[in-house]
Amino acid sequence: MESNSPSVKSTPRRQLINWDLAAGSAAKLAPAGPTMSPREIAGAVQNLRDLADASVGHVHAISRLDAARDLRDSELLIVDRASWARANTQSFRTLLEPTLDHLAETRPEAFSSASMTLGSALTGAQLGTILAFLSSKVLGQYDPFVPSRNGTGGRLMLVAPNIISVERELSVNPSDFRLWVCLHEQTHRVQFAAAPWLKDHMTGHISELSAGLMDKADTLSERLGNAVKSITAARGDNPLRKSHGREASGEDGPGQNLGILSVLQDPEDKARLSHLTAVMSLLEGHANVVMDGVDSSIVPTVKTIRRRFNARGKSRGPLEKLIRQLLGLEAKMRQYSDGSKFVRRVVDQTGMDGFNLVWEAEGNLPTEHEIHAPDEWIDRMSIRRHG
Repeated sequence: MESNSPSVKSTPRRQLINWDLAAGSAAKLAPAGPTMSPREIAGAVQNLRDLADASVGHVHAISRLDAARDLRDSELLIVDRASWARANTQSFRTLLEPTLDHLAETRPEAFSSASMTLGSALTGAQLGTILAFLSSKVLGQYDPFVPSRNGTGGRLMLVAPNIISVERELSVNPSDFRLWVCLHEQTHRVQFAAAPWLKDHMTGHISELSAGLMDKADTLSERLGNAVKSITAARGDNPLRKSHGREASGEDGPGQNLGILSVLQDPEDKARLSHLTAVMSLLEGHANVVMDGVDSSIVPTVKTIRRRFNARGKSRGPLEKLIRQLLGLEAKMRQYSDGSKFVRRVVDQTGMDGFNLVWEAEGNLPTEHEIHAPDEWIDRMSIRRHG
């Protein structure tokens, strides 16, 4: 696979997170992908690149976003698991270092501690371990935060080993499945091209949230422990027990079981997280609607793919379910569902052009409440409804 993720360079000053260790640990611990010959790998990489390019026209036709006509400011990368993990270390660094720099200035004692070096190494290793786990789960990702080599746009990464593993697991047509995945991921690329202000908007809110957490770093260990206890208590005395009903299907109501982040914030932090949750729900929901907007004329086996892919999550083992819940991944799956319902309702009531007002300004973004009450967003935008 291509390995185009930029290297993570060390800075001369001491760091609260050892980024080099995080990147190295993530790459080293990332599990190997499916067994393939060099020729098969080369063919899969080229096929994914071709299908990713072909998907842009379909995204334009369904989304009606003219930004899809020119994506030269961003770039497409076909990567392996280790490269994806290393690239995400750089994303974390880009997002968190301004906050860490601020902490170094306001709380220099954190850097003079004799245990700082050990803590930095442990934090780097922990981050690397988390990214290694995620590296085998992610099919694709658009990273708007680290500039591409083509300009100020971001990087779209398709994780080839994972796409191939899932298509084999589901026994679906490889080309159809790859195009279906590309439709979702390319939509994210188009979203940020259509709303060039969105990157800075999200970066600012993420920085504020991380700053709020760092300001309360003295109690972080205690709150992390409470988070783990609350999640395992919600699952019963045995955290690895088999889940049933709504918990197993990820259908808890909004705000429930959101992983570690759900118990880390004070009211101000929760408000910041609520806004970011709404934005992520919008982005994921819109990408899902575009992906599901194709019919058999574009992806001949799309119905089979949808059915088998949706059923796949139910087969996860208890340990993986626990890890996903601790990391907040189950909450992310609800973002797909909640966001999709919002987008479908707005499009049904106002048309795609009415929905696309959301990309015009920060004030047009839905709140977390409006994600679950799309008619209120429609009324706030004063959009004429169909019928």
